[in-house]
Formats: sequence, C-alpha cells, structure tokens
Amino acid sequence: MRLAELSERSGVSTATIKYYLREGLLPPGRQVNATTADYDEEHLRRLRLVRAMIQVGRVPVATVREVLGHVDDDSLGRTVRLGAALWALPQVPEPDADDAYVRAAHREAEDLLTTLGWGNARLLTTISPAYRSLVVAVAALRRLGYAWDAELLVSYARLMHQAAVLDLDFVETQASEAERIETAVLGAILVEPMLQALHRLAQEEESARRYGFE
Repeated sequence: MRLAELSERSGVSTATIKYYLREGLLPPGRQVNATTADYDEEHLRRLRLVRAMIQVGRVPVATVREVLGHVDDDSLGRTVRLGAALWALPQVPEPDADDAYVRAAHREAEDLLTTLGWGNARLLTTISPAYRSLVVAVAALRRLGYAWDAELLVSYARLMHQAAVLDLDFVETQASEAERIETAVLGAILVEPMLQALHRLAQEEESARRYGFE
C-alpha cells in the first residue's frame, strides 16, 4: 500500500507517519522510485503498536524507540527479549537504600519470593523494575503504619501468578516472535490498566455485597 492508504487504514495522518519514519519508530517502506514507497501489513501492525504506546501509554518517543529496538532484536532469547522490552518502559525511581522502611520492605519482598518458591524472580531482584516497584510500595505502606508483609502478600502474589499464566498463554497464540513480544508490551500498557479497573470493580461489587448502598 502507498502512504495515503497506510494513513487511511491506520487512522494516523501522513505527517505523523513521516515523523515516525524519521524517528526510526517505523521501518522504511520498499522504495518504488525517488519519491514513492510501498508499505505492507507489518508496517500497519507496527504503526498501531507505536500509536498505542504514545497515545494511550503516554510513552516518550525516545523510550518507544528503545522498546522497539528490543522487540526487533532477534539475537536475544525470548525471556531476555521480553524483559528488556518491558524494562525499557517508564519505571519507579530507585528507592533510598539507607531508608529503614526500604530495608524492611526488601526483607519482606525477599521472604515473599522465598515462600512462593519464585527462584527466577529472586535471581533478578537487583535489576528488576517490578521488584523495585514492589519494594517502593511496601515501604510506603509501612511508613504510613500499614504493616504489609510477606504473609499478607502471598495470597495476592498467587492470584497474580494465575494472571501471568493467562498472559503468557495469550502471548503464545501469536504467530511470530515479534508479535509475541509486541503483545507483551501492549499488555503492559493496555492490559494492566484494564486489570486495575477490574480489581476496582470487584472491590465495588464486594463492598456493596457486604455493606449495601446505605
């Protein structure tokens, strides 16, 4: 398809597509002549991914470029490729290692992973943004007087593992390796907010069942 058709099918203006091409977010089309290029379904799929990351996920262009670099790097194994792409997304800052609440949160998080038998996650604690986010959240709660600990977190973690199984089962239904990685990245941007919304709806439902509407 030509640029005009790519724009029409994707709903993205030609000016924006040209910007994405200049920024390296979209691979160049097949050059027909000096002023015309052809694009295919792969361009359309990538354009939709880029649009979702920027418009819905509010991911900066530079970060999108980094994530797509990992998505396209077929020299990496699937786990490393997937992790590198997800870890390139915006994350919480590194917590203060000298903070007593942070140290306590680290102990609880490590106890949690040990209790769950998540040995692979334990190997990644020094570099995992997800682990860092957990520590930051637990430290903040403990600082406010809410003693969230490994024992309390275990049931939540097991529910999240069930969700992770469903996530990867869906990822594996995709035809190509690039599509699988893209699906996982979109999951981080679009599915996580959806799961958060379902969690809150479930809270509303359970609250009404227990306490009514009065």
